[in-house]
Amino acid sequence: MARGRNHTPLRTSAQDIDAVRRTPRTPQTESPAYRLAITDEDFLYSPDMRGVRLQLEFMKPEIRLKELGINSTVVLFGGARIPAPGTEPVAAMTEAARKNLKASSRYYDEARRFAQYASLTARNLDYKEYVVVTGGGPGVMEAGNRGATEVGAPSIGLNVVLPHEQAPNLYITPELCFNFHYFAVRKIHFLMRAKAVAVFPGGYGTLDEFFEALTLVQTQRMDRIPMLLFGKSFWDRVLNLKVLEEEGTISPGDSDLLTVVDTAEEGWNVVRDFYNLPAVRIEE
Repeated sequence: MARGRNHTPLRTSAQDIDAVRRTPRTPQTESPAYRLAITDEDFLYSPDMRGVRLQLEFMKPEIRLKELGINSTVVLFGGARIPAPGTEPVAAMTEAARKNLKASSRYYDEARRFAQYASLTARNLDYKEYVVVTGGGPGVMEAGNRGATEVGAPSIGLNVVLPHEQAPNLYITPELCFNFHYFAVRKIHFLMRAKAVAVFPGGYGTLDEFFEALTLVQTQRMDRIPMLLFGKSFWDRVLNLKVLEEEGTISPGDSDLLTVVDTAEEGWNVVRDFYNLPAVRIEE
């Protein structure tokens, strides 16, 4: 009989789990101490096993992405509340905020088009490079995965479990839809393959992700890559990094580690110029 790539002459864990299920019930076999460690949830979920859980959460997507040969990604961060054009915001808020969110739907379209540029570039590289990755939720995240789907490309979604968690958006490639307990491990997967980071208007989560990436580049813990802020009118009101330079809390030039753009074409041209990539054309 031909042996598969993962063949082992040793009994597998699955075989032993099945054997234990068929063990006669006695006070000894019913004791928690007798459970195989890999099936003992009380043990696996204990504080002492947190390091193991962190490793498992890192390795599951890592192995899958390696198997598929995905070497680099283009990351899209942005607000979950930003609606698609022509739809209503779903979150309860003031009328002024609803009006602003509806106006911000243009960023949904820009994120969708930016993802199309990245995905058409990825197509020319057998989907091994410049694969779109988002946080997997609605809003800008949905727009990124949708843009990839619209040009027939795979895309990645890195969801995280929240008290009010929504289902993953329906545009993520199912085999590339991952779910995380630890924000920290999720952030590693956002950035460890990133060739570019595109940040669209969003809230605390978006700012957290953006500043994590910016700090890694500033401290040279990460190679310099295109860091794009989409929406000059939004970010001019939210951020003033020049003040940090004036106050001396960041070095001169640190505010130039990012580029503010308004359109998908403008943003992708920054990425193209940085990596000397060939032009791609979106079919209208």
